[in-house]
Amino acid sequence: MIFAVLIPLVLALFVPLLSKLKAKVHTGIFVVFIPLGIFLYFLSFIGSDFKAVRHVYHWIPSLGINFDFYLDGLSLLFVLLISGIGTLVVFYSIYYLHVSENLGHFYVYLLMFMSAMLGVVLSDNVFVLYTFWELTSISSFLLIGFWHHRERSRYGAQKSMLITVFGGLSMLGGLLLLTVITDTTSIRAMIEHVDMILNSQYLPLIMVLILLGAFTKSAQFPFHIWLPDAMEAPTPVSAYLHSATMVKAGIYLVARFSPIFAAYEWFFIVVSIVGLLTLIWASYMAVRQTDLKGILAFSTVSQLGMIMAMLGFGTGPAVFAAVFHILNHATFKGGLFMVAGIIDHETGTRDIRKLGGLLTFMPMSATLALFGTFSMAGVPLPFLNGFYSKEAFFKSAVELNEASGGLASFLTTAIPYLAVFGSIFTFVYSMYFFFGVFTGPKKLTLLPKKPHEAPIGMLLSPIVLVAGVIVIGLFPKLVNGTLLIHAAQAVNSAAEYHKIKFWHGFDEPALIMSLIVVAIGIILFLTIKKWSKIYHVLPGKLSFNKVYDKIIEKTDAYASKITNSYMTGSLKLYMSIILGTIIVATFIIMFMTGGFDINVDDLADVELVDLAVVFIMVLAAVATIFVNNKLALIIITGIVGFGISILFVIFRAPDLALTQLVVETVSMALFLLAYYHLPELRKRNEPLRATTLNTILAVGVGTLITMVGISAHSSDWFDSISDYFVENSYYLGGGHNIVNVILVDMRGLDTLFEITVLGIAALAIYGLIKVRKNKEAE
Repeated sequence: MIFAVLIPLVLALFVPLLSKLKAKVHTGIFVVFIPLGIFLYFLSFIGSDFKAVRHVYHWIPSLGINFDFYLDGLSLLFVLLISGIGTLVVFYSIYYLHVSENLGHFYVYLLMFMSAMLGVVLSDNVFVLYTFWELTSISSFLLIGFWHHRERSRYGAQKSMLITVFGGLSMLGGLLLLTVITDTTSIRAMIEHVDMILNSQYLPLIMVLILLGAFTKSAQFPFHIWLPDAMEAPTPVSAYLHSATMVKAGIYLVARFSPIFAAYEWFFIVVSIVGLLTLIWASYMAVRQTDLKGILAFSTVSQLGMIMAMLGFGTGPAVFAAVFHILNHATFKGGLFMVAGIIDHETGTRDIRKLGGLLTFMPMSATLALFGTFSMAGVPLPFLNGFYSKEAFFKSAVELNEASGGLASFLTTAIPYLAVFGSIFTFVYSMYFFFGVFTGPKKLTLLPKKPHEAPIGMLLSPIVLVAGVIVIGLFPKLVNGTLLIHAAQAVNSAAEYHKIKFWHGFDEPALIMSLIVVAIGIILFLTIKKWSKIYHVLPGKLSFNKVYDKIIEKTDAYASKITNSYMTGSLKLYMSIILGTIIVATFIIMFMTGGFDINVDDLADVELVDLAVVFIMVLAAVATIFVNNKLALIIITGIVGFGISILFVIFRAPDLALTQLVVETVSMALFLLAYYHLPELRKRNEPLRATTLNTILAVGVGTLITMVGISAHSSDWFDSISDYFVENSYYLGGGHNIVNVILVDMRGLDTLFEITVLGIAALAIYGLIKVRKNKEAE
């Protein structure tokens, strides 16, 4: 399974080489086989007899961090969407993106994102999940900002990054608390300890932190503001990230952790309210948009809110409806994004005010948009999959009155009405999208290009997705017993298999609610020009985007002010800040962990010769403050270093003594070689404040090192590793000298990195010398 997750990331390394051939063969032709192969692999798991599969690959077992991949019904649904729609998106991009584009970068970012999403939905280890989670933020940032020469693309990419990374860090806090409480990093094991979590005093904090991660990633109110700005990305990115995959990562997170929080009443309250509020606000705002992708962006937010609300309901029917709509939404919304891209590609604009009457010019695109928008609107027709899941949403909302009670009773009463209200505007923006583009008067003079139908290659991907809309609508049994029920039961074991039927009778509340939506929706659509002035009142001048911009502006201003206060160009100030921070932080940690407990047991006897050597070293160290002669200072400094070598000899550490002698001799030789270039020493008349600060830092560092040494001797937090080296150095390293074996064999990589650091430092010094010589030559 790890092969399926990491293969896109590995093969992305070869994409830049393949992109060299784009003059002859479009890079996407090579890339399309990667998601296709992954899709076919996971497709083999589908079946009514599906059983969960788990594979563990050790990574950092000492910290409980392993590639622990778990494929159950929920993750199977998501990996099929990620790889299946990924295949269609790559194929679509072959015709959408011209070979003059930077295709190498585009497909590297796309494969990176694909690998990250697969890792998110398959990881059972919370820290591996978080690693892939943040990789989705990074790769989506690169994809949204692909056309980085556009200011709006850079703005949208930064906005999505800041909001989703904020949520990701919050989620990490919740995951850390769960790990501490349950003493496991496995989600499955955490679910087994659900009673321990529910009885924890940190339960509200854990829930809030994890939901922040989910809400920001899935663009829930009020974090939805990043998604419309992300529409500056190329249309294949919008169709992939913002309809089928990335925005559903938050949905997946809530679904995955639902077994833990489902019994907590506030989980139902918070998730349901946020979901419904997102549904209502986004569907209302979608009608206001004039950009086709803007309409689809807000419609995506509203649909995500509906799915989130159903997961908040938490009942078996609601969870089944949620996973059903996850699948349906990916089909009709992915196809609609691609149709929007086709319209932009063939007319030169996405402004709906300039579009109209395109049915005669683009009949195939119009047909695809018809099925997509009517399915999104939940129009009661048997060949539209969106109606089935919308009806299931209404049904689960009505049944809450029987399933819930207590503190949430008022909410359960209001939910059906809120669901209908939000769905009315869903119907309106769906009709607004289709009829505003394909019917009405032609506006050819406003179009940058003469409209015409797209080539069949560009149409093929949305055709497949719209075919999915129709096939699922006509034959829901194909996905019901083989996929959906397994996904629903992975979230809520109480979810039961039942046939998906179009007709339940006139007395079915869900059908009545659907008819109400259609009737009122038609009236509002036909009178849209009369009531659209309401947007001048609500939201009017209010905007969450303005709040976001103000926060970023103020944060940037305060950050610049703080940074400029200490970034003065003074190396002395920088060292003072670094040393002061180290002193304070280390002393605080030592105090909190009992590091000041001094143990004088098992100390060696102090001889007179030891005191004499130490006394000479102290005198030499103090003398460096008062000496003004360069040569004398070099010699006095050497006394301190050679004194340490003598102490090593006294304490029977000849290897360390020899090493110290070599280092000290080389250091003195280097000082003498550079003697001519050393600055002249002179007595500095510094103010009392600077002298006091220097004294405090010097005494503080000296005291710190002394206390750390004493604490290291006195504390016994970990088992000693010296016995291991004594017992194994000869058998593992083949040497009698333990120190040499440790440095060369047991710490070989450490030594290699130390040598690398010295080499880099040498190159830096060489570069500085060359720069100085060049300046002197000028």
